Amino acid sequence: QVQLAESGGGSAQAGGSLRLSCVISGLTYRPYCMGCFRQAPGNWREGVTTVDSNGITRFAASVKGRFTISQDRAKSTLYLKLHVLKPEDSAMYYCAADDVGAGFAGDCWTRRFDNLGQGTQVTVSS
Repeated sequence: QVQLAESGGGSAQAGGSLRLSCVISGLTYRPYCMGCFRQAPGNWREGVTTVDSNGITRFAASVKGRFTISQDRAKSTLYLKLHVLKPEDSAMYYCAADDVGAGFAGDCWTRRFDNLGQGTQVTVSS
């Protein structure tokens, strides 16, 4: 069973930075998809970024060039670094990770993830 635990959210000023961490357990690291999503009050959950087993990343247009995603496999941790923060980045951020199987030929960006963490709040003030 895949479990995810986010941390690192908090408050920041516009233009500032935060780093979110997501410790992942139970993933086999055979072909996989990982990603981060966010949801602000009154909004639908939206994709922020995904990364696949080949290291291919996708970013939402609203965060491209400002956010980065990386992994530390030794620590089983996924990192989302948020730079040049804007008030509209304020939301609950969730990480996600699924084993997708050797036959997976889809796109992590369009995947409906089975496993999500509990979320961490990011609040950006102007």
